[in-house]
Amino acid sequence: MRNQSNRYEESSALSRIAWLCIGLSVVPITGCAAGREYGDTGTTVRTGAERLFTDRYHLVESRRVGLVTNHSAIVGGQHLADRLHADPSIELVALFGPEHGIRGTADAGEPVDHGVDERTGVPVYSLYGEIDRPTAEMLEGVDVLIFDIQDVGARFYTYPATMGRAMKSAAEAGIPYLVLDRPNPIAGLPVEGPVREDRFRSGIGLYPTPITHGMTVGELALMIKGERWHEGIEDLDLHVVEMEGWTRGMLWPDTGMEWVAPSPNIPDVETAIVYPGTCFFEGTTASEGRGTYRPFLQVGSPYVNSNAVADELNRRDLPGLAFSPVTFVPESIEGMSKQPKLLGEEVHGVRIEITEPAKVRPVEAGIHILQAVYESLPTEARETFFIERGLNIRAGNEEVLNKLREGDRVDRIVAGWERDVERFKIEREPYLIYD
Repeated sequence: MRNQSNRYEESSALSRIAWLCIGLSVVPITGCAAGREYGDTGTTVRTGAERLFTDRYHLVESRRVGLVTNHSAIVGGQHLADRLHADPSIELVALFGPEHGIRGTADAGEPVDHGVDERTGVPVYSLYGEIDRPTAEMLEGVDVLIFDIQDVGARFYTYPATMGRAMKSAAEAGIPYLVLDRPNPIAGLPVEGPVREDRFRSGIGLYPTPITHGMTVGELALMIKGERWHEGIEDLDLHVVEMEGWTRGMLWPDTGMEWVAPSPNIPDVETAIVYPGTCFFEGTTASEGRGTYRPFLQVGSPYVNSNAVADELNRRDLPGLAFSPVTFVPESIEGMSKQPKLLGEEVHGVRIEITEPAKVRPVEAGIHILQAVYESLPTEARETFFIERGLNIRAGNEEVLNKLREGDRVDRIVAGWERDVERFKIEREPYLIYD
């Protein structure tokens, strides 16, 4: 392990068991450095939150703490907020919630209100609404600000944006900022997809990374500071509390950690694996599977032939994936998706099965799926299929959309981002903590 950070000091039980069995296989990654593999087993990971109370306790002892967090911040079977609140040597004075809220029940994109946490009685400030980072008033009386949220390793997930904006607030307040590191659930080796262009900067694409960046939130925080992706953070007193036992090739089952859904529509690790690709469907009029219990693992449109699309995708022989035809009707599901696209309509599409998780290239697969669905549509449905801005901010450029409309081959679309990916890998190298 490197010492970089010390410088800154309704998936069923059967589904989960099946995933564990799949994930424990050892499969080499194409194109990776010699000797690096996915799926090395036998290691139990200690998260940054666990190590805070053993190796880094001095950073919070006798201090008034603000915590940017949600329901995924579990330490020793207990929520971190509850653990901090119960510690007589620490005063938890403020909680800050991201998209979906402190307890993770708000719908995607739904504004979250300020309030009071019922369990601790501590004020809760929403960072997903009109205010997207802690204000000076919210940080009054806070001695140290902590970030602890499970990420999924995709650029268009909003939690890293919340982390980075809060870094700026901590810098302005002159207080230390602690990032309690957690695993990247889709591992730290794959880097895939276009690097986000400046004109497509948004809350779901705040930083100029590929779609999958292969970094933990701690590593990403170091890069946000080091590359000065926010003004005024160069003097931030940043501490990354590193994990113990995590390596870049690890799949989630290798960590020994229980999966806690980081947001309502990432209910299991299978979903996290494909999410960086099937999330493209959020930038279309088709369904990305919200309103079902398999969001992002099934996609479709009322106007496609399910059998033909499944056959086409299986013919393409995408690494680690298999496809079957499916028909579903999105419904309002409390706690997951209250108003999904195509609510109550019959949708025809494909269901995605992960056969070899270590081989999946989710972004490339997402382009294949998007193209197969698009090209199966009747002419009139094609005209309204893409939501231009929505797809472009997810892709990070216009090229993906333009090439899909032109009917270009997926390998040519992928080739268009490979040089930028290699450059990004070089740029991120100084900020990587783990081997």
